[in-house]
Amino acid sequence: MTGGTVLVTSRSFGGGTVRCEDRLTGAGLTVVRGSTAHDLDELRPVLAETVAWIAGTAPITRDHLAAAPRLRVIARYGVGVDNVDLDAAAGHGVTVTNTPGANSEAVADLAVALLLAALREIVPAGRDVRQGTWRPRRGRELGALTVGIAGFGRIGRGVARRLAGFGARVLAHDPYVEQADVPLVSMKTLAGSCDAVTLHAPGGTTLVDAAWLARAKPGSILVNTARADLVDEPAVAAALRGGRLRAYATDVLADERPGGLLAPDLADRVLVTPHIGAHTVEAVDRMGQGATDAVLSALGLSGSGLSGSGGRAEGHHAAPR
Repeated sequence: MTGGTVLVTSRSFGGGTVRCEDRLTGAGLTVVRGSTAHDLDELRPVLAETVAWIAGTAPITRDHLAAAPRLRVIARYGVGVDNVDLDAAAGHGVTVTNTPGANSEAVADLAVALLLAALREIVPAGRDVRQGTWRPRRGRELGALTVGIAGFGRIGRGVARRLAGFGARVLAHDPYVEQADVPLVSMKTLAGSCDAVTLHAPGGTTLVDAAWLARAKPGSILVNTARADLVDEPAVAAALRGGRLRAYATDVLADERPGGLLAPDLADRVLVTPHIGAHTVEAVDRMGQGATDAVLSALGLSGSGLSGSGGRAEGHHAAPR
């Protein structure tokens, strides 16, 4: 197959050091940037000519697919494919791929960074200095702690490797993992045994609710670089105010309004980053390379196959487990 349009709706595609777009145009394809929100009215004219779609996190619905009769592949720029109507894609003969592992190292780095920042109260300490206050804040050493990892896939294992370097004791919970190089325990055990817990599970299930928080060690720290719906945010806010949690450090929020976890009285105990887990130069390159490989492979064009350290794209014709 030659020619055709590749629709790109991922904001950071090609924003690293690898010129992924050049590989597509070099294969005879035309690259068109479109709405990152996947606004159907805006995308409809280009979808009519689109043979491949490198997509961000916004939903891709049955209506989008109906507007794209030539579409052969949706290459998700990232890991999750839950934003794509996989049944509709299969019905239209469209392959859906993702880039597993491409951002695992970046997210694992951020999880440990957030944990360290919470342990040493780095953000409020910096704010103190800017306000002319140089009082010390007494933190804790990571190597003295027991840290729980909820979700022991690529990212969870990456966090465990990093924690080992600090000398922390690590426990893990994952119902889909039968063997690991750290003890596997229940979520209840994580609550009662860990000084800090970091979440790396898929979304769709609330792991941290009021009951779990009631079992948590007083003064423990919770880190979330995975999905906002893994936690009951009002329950977390209550646990912070009541002293059950010392801090919540998160890269994701379900409620982004000024209240809730962003309330002024929680500013010293809630550390928030704007969903930056995958935003490193290296992760952007790996995701871009993986998505580009998936497009070229699905269209039967030369140039597929990674150069460098990208991750293999995985395809889906139906909903994954």
